[in-house]
Order: sequence, then structure tokens, then C-alpha cells
Amino acid sequence: MTLPLASYDPAFRIYLALAKYPILRSYLRERMRQELYERGVITFQEFEAQVRQYAIRSQTLEGMSDPFGEEPGDVWETRLNRVRSHLTDFYFANNLPYELFEQIVRAILDEQGARTEDQMITFNPELAPQEMLFEQAEAISDLPPEERSSVEARLQEIKVVLIRTMISDQLAYINIAKEWFTLEDLANIRRRKIGRGKIGGKSAGMLLAWRILQEVADDEIRSSISIPESYYIGADVMYTFMAFNGLMHWGDQKYKTEEQIRSDYPHIEDDYVAGVFPPDILERLRELLEDVGEKSIIVRSSSLLEDNFGTSFAGKYQSYFCPNHGTPEENLLALTQAVARVYASALNPDALMYRRSRGLQDYDERMAILIQNVQGDHFGKYYLPHTSGVAFSRNLFRWTQEIRRQDGFLRLVWGLGTRAVERVGNDYPRLVALSHPSLRPEASPKEILKYSQQYIDLIDLEENAYKTLPVKGLLDHQYPFLRFLAQSYQDGYLASIRTGLRTDGSEKYVLTFENLLKQTPFVARMKRMLNLLEREYNSPVDMEFTAHMMDSKSENPDVMIHILQCRPQSHLQDSTVRLPRDIAHEDIIFSTWRMVPQGSVSGIEFVVFVTPGGYGALPDQATRNELSRAIGRINSGMEGKKYILIGPGRWGTANPELGIHVGYSDIYRARALIELTGKSLGIGIDPEPSFGTHFFQDLIEAQIFPLAISLDDEGIVFNRDFFYETPNGLADMFPNETNLENCIRIIDVSMFRAGWEMALVMDGEKGKAVAYLTPKENRS
Repeated sequence: MTLPLASYDPAFRIYLALAKYPILRSYLRERMRQELYERGVITFQEFEAQVRQYAIRSQTLEGMSDPFGEEPGDVWETRLNRVRSHLTDFYFANNLPYELFEQIVRAILDEQGARTEDQMITFNPELAPQEMLFEQAEAISDLPPEERSSVEARLQEIKVVLIRTMISDQLAYINIAKEWFTLEDLANIRRRKIGRGKIGGKSAGMLLAWRILQEVADDEIRSSISIPESYYIGADVMYTFMAFNGLMHWGDQKYKTEEQIRSDYPHIEDDYVAGVFPPDILERLRELLEDVGEKSIIVRSSSLLEDNFGTSFAGKYQSYFCPNHGTPEENLLALTQAVARVYASALNPDALMYRRSRGLQDYDERMAILIQNVQGDHFGKYYLPHTSGVAFSRNLFRWTQEIRRQDGFLRLVWGLGTRAVERVGNDYPRLVALSHPSLRPEASPKEILKYSQQYIDLIDLEENAYKTLPVKGLLDHQYPFLRFLAQSYQDGYLASIRTGLRTDGSEKYVLTFENLLKQTPFVARMKRMLNLLEREYNSPVDMEFTAHMMDSKSENPDVMIHILQCRPQSHLQDSTVRLPRDIAHEDIIFSTWRMVPQGSVSGIEFVVFVTPGGYGALPDQATRNELSRAIGRINSGMEGKKYILIGPGRWGTANPELGIHVGYSDIYRARALIELTGKSLGIGIDPEPSFGTHFFQDLIEAQIFPLAISLDDEGIVFNRDFFYETPNGLADMFPNETNLENCIRIIDVSMFRAGWEMALVMDGEKGKAVAYLTPKENRS
């Protein structure tokens, strides 16, 4: 059979008629097939057999060598539907009168959208193209209530399939999302999506949180929350990009050795950034920028596994700001290179080792992209939010017994939120316990000054650049919301800033956010939002956000909260452990009462100790970077062994002057990560509580307990004989690292006391942690 093409052919006449009804034609053709079956022109079985026969033939004509093995299921279903349409037109036109076709059209139009259950298209939603799913879902939604009830299950099935194919295939997410997303929500995602594939976990979490709050929150919260204008690049485009640029040879990175993964990654970044997008995708990105206009955007990772239950991938992938104030071609180049860099970050060592350690190595982890308008306000030539941060519905670390865990916790910064979620340089966010927002970890105004935000991330519109600038040179009396974000520091005291006060420019402003917390509805709203989300997620959550104050002249300005992402909150083991009584003093290796979590680690065999003196004596940054890599290699070699890490200053800081720069792939086998500080160390560095950062998320998800020991604190124990007099096992266990023997000590607990091991018990309720020796247990 050949399908007729001549304009006088009756099949072509029907084809042209059907073209007038782009939405209804699926229903018209279904009714046409029913007439063919009922009038004996062809049976259903014969018709479907021919559909498959011609579909397979079309595969061969299109050059497929293995028609039964090459084509994805959704593409095959699309092929079947198109062949089915052509055959329907052919058989009807050549066997039944055109007047019957006109009667079918009039009947469908007379029904005015009322399509009952027996008229529903008989296809499998699991394999059908999205166009058909939306078409049928909209038809069901338009039915009168009395007719819709009989096909409600079909609508639910279609909605679940759309969520799974467009957003996320994680069952824990689907179980929640199917109760909240509307068909219009899904259609809006489709309109804003470029290319095929899912939109990924970060987009999924943001959209779900917003939808839940729109449904269950009170009017005050609903009117004071929003999500940024967002666009999505489907996850399948990543593979299109790789194939188009000859990058598929990097696809097996996840199966390489850790050393190969590390050494290859710089080359991967270079190859991806040099890549170009296919013309059709490039045109869609150009249209996106035209739609955005001159607004700054951020290009964010949104991988398929990201922000899911138990696998947040916090900080594993990259995000890039695009100021978007150049020429159209410059803006397009910046956008495409940002997307390419995010794609490359899917193969970075931290991400791949995280997947390996979480049993996710074999999952096809494709990278979708979330593109959002940057939320903020103009301040001179700069663009920045009034405040940004990350919020947690559960406060895992309390610095005083008054704080209630269930009320949540915030990290706040002025400007873009990167400094709230990263542990960077010599800087500190404001830590807020939502149960007692005025209680601070710092004990005095001098400490508040020391541990306040020193730098701000923002966008320079004139220079079309993302920048980090000192707060001191930017925060002054001209900033409209100064009195809500800062206090003045004079003579050892902090004071509120009065409106309209003339200054001589000598004031020292300190970012404390005190009046934002006291004089606006911000704290109360955040508590309610987090509580509602935790209830509906049936899990604690964490949420990235920006906040915008509405009127700088008001004493109590309203606050708009923009949700940037939301995910289940990582948590430590749920344990009711308590400190043992009467531990002999000679058995205690160390103790601390700083920011103690809840949990325990038994059977510790080794302690990897970076000595403060040895670290301080390292001559330059390159040597300190080599130390970080050595710790990563030691971590790799500790498979099957229980060990903890102790070192000076901040673990995970980006500044080697302040501590040891490591990532997740360097420490994921450790059971605890302990920061050692105090004036007696003689290296002048102090840790800042890291909880809430991406690095902290790494520790919590891997069940690595973070602790800090200050040698200046009263009542603590630090057994120097254990740490300095026990033989160093570095040379025996890792002979290639002996160049760092003066800096790294590997202590075998049984070498300090034969037949004994170490236990670490952390009682979060009492706020005390103790590591002590205990006789080895028999372990088969």
C-alpha cells in the first residue's frame, strides 16, 4: 500500500479537513476507526497489525539496522500513532462516504467537549507522547462533574505519568507531587522547557514547595511568597550536547579510578566549555534571553537525583550567574558556556565519589538545567537581594539548651546567597535559631563583630560581572534598608541605627540582621512555612530563599520571600544515646561541649591527625593543597577501616590559611570530622560553625559527625600523649605519603593500648561529646 498524495484523492481531502481541528482530530480519528470496525471494513486486530507492520517498515526506510532494539519506547509509540493516523485517513476515505466523516465532525462538535468514558482514546499513557497525554487530560478536565467522576482514575494516571516523564522518576517525590500538582502546573512547565527529558530534582523541589504552600498556607503566607521566573532545559539535552561535540567518550568517568577521575576533570571542563549547541537548541536559548530582557539570570544544576530523599547532592554540581548586560551575542555566549560548565560538573570528583559511596554509580544521572531570574534590587550600579539564605525546619545543633530543634534554623547573608551555603574564606553568615532569633552563638559584641559577614556577593551591572566585594566599602547610610540589616559598633557596644541620622562616615556597621528579625514578619513566616512543608513532606526540609523588604520607610516593613529550592533535610542518625557514667579519666582521649550533635560511633580503630604545628609550618599554598590531596588518598585507602579525622581550623574551607581545603571525595569514609582550635595552637585560626553549608550537608548525609574542640575551653580533655606520643603509622600504611610525616599522624588505637579501641559518644541534649577507650569487642 502507498499513501496517496494527489490533492484530488479522498484521503487527502479528509487530511485537510482534519487539519482544521488540531485538538479534536485525535477524537475524530478514534470515531472514524470505530465506524471502520463496526461496518466490517477491517477488524481492530487487522488494523493494529498493519499499523505495526508499516511502522517497522518506516524504521527500515529511516536507516535503522535493528528496528526491534534501537528505538526508545516513547519514540516507538509516537511512530505508531502517526502511522495509525495515516492508515485511519486512508481506510476511511477509500471505503466510507465523506458525508459520514462530516456527520462525525458535527457529532463531536455538538458534544462541546463532553467525551464520555467509551469515547476515550485507547492508548497506553506510559508510552504515549506528551502531546496526547495533555490532550486527553484537558478533555477529561473539561467534562461535567457527573461524567468526569467515571474517568477520574484515568486523569490521575496521566498526571502521574507526566510527573514521572517531565519532572522526576523518584517514587518518594511522585507520592507527594501527585497530590498537589495541577494540570495547569504541568502545562506551564512544558511551555517553559527546552528540549526533551525531565527538569530534574532542583526544579522539582522548588515547584512542589511553592504549590504546597499555595494550597495549605494561610492568606498572609500565600500573598508573601513567590518563585522566580524559571526556565528549564530537559535532561536529555545533555546527551545531545555531548554527541554534537564528540564528548561521549567521557561518559564512562563514573567507572574509572578515583585518581583518573581527578586527573581527567580539568580536561573535561575545557572540552565542555569549547562545545557548541545544535542550532535548534541555540535558537530556543536565544528566545529565552529575549523573553528575559535585561534581567540577570542564574544557571543552576538540576540533575535527576538532585534534592531527593537521602541524596541532596548539595554543592556537588555548579551554578553560574549571568549578569546579562552585554550585547545579545555576548549574553548568549555567557549562557551557553554556563550551561556547558554545569554539564561538566556532573563528572567532577566530588559528585562521582558521592554517587559511588551512596550506591548510585549505575544510575543514569543526567543533568537538567534550571535557569532563573536573579531576585534582588538595584543599589547604585549593583544588583543584589536584601537578604538571602538557607532555612532548615529542624535545628540539628543547639548552642544553648533553650533552643527548640523543631522550630528550625537559618543562615542569613546580605547579597546573593552563595556565602550562606558555602564555607568560604574569612567570612561568616548570621546564624538564627528560629525559636529564639535573638540568641547568638557569640558571647559578646566583640565576638559578634569578629564573626559577622565581611564580604558580599553581587552583580555589577556596569561591568556585566559577578563580584565579591568587602562589606565595609559598600554598606553605608545610603543603603535604604541599612537599619534592618546592620547595627553600629562603637566603644565595644552594638546599637541600632536610627532613621535619618546624619553621620560623618566614621561609623563601623556590622551585619547582624537584628531589626529584620525583630521588626518584620520574616521570622514568624519562615517558621510557619517550614512547619507546613515538613508536615506535607513527612520529613524535615531545607529551603534556599531570598527575602525582599517592601518599604524602607516603614518601621515594620512587609517581607516577600522567594523560594529558590526545597528538599528533604539531611539528618544524623536518630539516636537516644547518652554519655556513659564514670568513664575513667585515663580512658578519655578528648571531650568537647561545642555544638554537639546526637549520635555515637563505636569500634574506632584509627585516628588521622593533622598536627597544628605541622600544618602551620607548611611553606606555601601549593604544599597545603598537596596535603589536601594526600588526605583524599588516605581516605581512599581506609576502605573497611573505622577512622576519624582531626585537624586545625576549618575543614572544608576554601582558604588554606584558615584550615584544610577538602571536599566530599576526600573525607567520605571518615566517621567524624573534628576541628581543633585554641590560642595555644599558635596558628591563629578559629572555626566557625559550618552547619547549614553544603559541606555540612555532605557530613550529615554520609553520617560523618562534625565536632569542634577548643583547647581554650574550660573542662575539656585533649590527651596529648595519645595524639603526639603514639607511633605514627603513616609510613607503614601509606609509604608514598612520607613527605608529609611531620604533618599527618595516623594513630592505631591499639598501639596506644593493646586490645582496645575507641568509642565516640555525643549527647546533644546535654551538649557534651566524649571519645574514650574501650576493650575491643569480638566481631566475627
